[in-house]
Amino acid sequence: MKLGQLAEFLGATLSGDAEKEITGLATLQEAGPAQLSFLANPQYRKYLADSRAAAVLLKAADAEGFVGDALVVADPYLAYARISHLFDPKPKAVAGIHPTAIVAADAVVDPAASIGAFAVIESAARIAAGVTVGAHCFIGARSEIGEGGWLAPRVTLYHDVRIGKRVVIQSGAVLGGEGFGFANEKGVWQKIAQIGGVLVGDDVEIGVNTAVDRGALADTVIGNGVKLDNQIQIAHNVQIGDHTAMAACVGISGSSKIGKHCMLAGGVGLVGHIEICDNVFITGMTMVTHSITEKGSYSSGTAMQPAAEWRKSAARLRQLDDIARRLRQLEKRVGEVTPDDNASSDG
Repeated sequence: MKLGQLAEFLGATLSGDAEKEITGLATLQEAGPAQLSFLANPQYRKYLADSRAAAVLLKAADAEGFVGDALVVADPYLAYARISHLFDPKPKAVAGIHPTAIVAADAVVDPAASIGAFAVIESAARIAAGVTVGAHCFIGARSEIGEGGWLAPRVTLYHDVRIGKRVVIQSGAVLGGEGFGFANEKGVWQKIAQIGGVLVGDDVEIGVNTAVDRGALADTVIGNGVKLDNQIQIAHNVQIGDHTAMAACVGISGSSKIGKHCMLAGGVGLVGHIEICDNVFITGMTMVTHSITEKGSYSSGTAMQPAAEWRKSAARLRQLDDIARRLRQLEKRVGEVTPDDNASSDG
């Protein structure tokens, strides 16, 4: 595309040659003379002057004094996100059902959907227009996929999983697996049937090898616009509010409820049956053991430090109980000192 076309697409201010051809996207360090780059993180500003990029997405402040071609926008990273789809090389699916796919006689597959090789679609499942079901996917009985959905190869939807519109699910993801529910009878675990389903809203993305368990009674619910990274565990009856995002390896225990517009960094864990209010940010590797009722940022654990210092800190942590006991004893002794005792000692 030409640089002028991209400026029009973004509503950006063009500084440079509108006829310059752009063939792809790249970082400031790696971009060639036909590629577009962007500067979103100030840490990378040092690469701007020497970049070979054909043009750069810049904020107005960064564009001042820049001698190269630029598209000036309010948010370069958001502009990059929008443009990235124009250069996405992902193959486009062709409507129709591959001859090796197995589709139940009473399943409903829209003619505008694409069903890949060796996919299996069970009884009473419904696939809407514009859906892509990749090779070797499994769509269980009575499950539904809304318009414009995209399932990469080897996605599994168990029975009674309902997916909204424009949902993206990456390879290896499993939705509707049986939740971890057991009752103990004299030391022996008795399985509880998981008879709920999974309900996923519109514009959700679910990463590679992420698992969303079905509900024990009611559905497990993923709200609109939720973004789940790779290798996340969502247990049965969890509810996740609209536009919440979670990084890789987050683990959510059963029946927890997470609000809207929350962000959970990598490796965060939640115990079961707690609630997180809207607009909460939880930093990486935090273990959440109780409900959060006020918006803000939350952390647990200790930050990285040199190993020798960490060992000293760990040793001191083991001494805390003894230090607390001795402190209580000192406080008790000080409390036993009377004004008369002070007066006699001064004399």
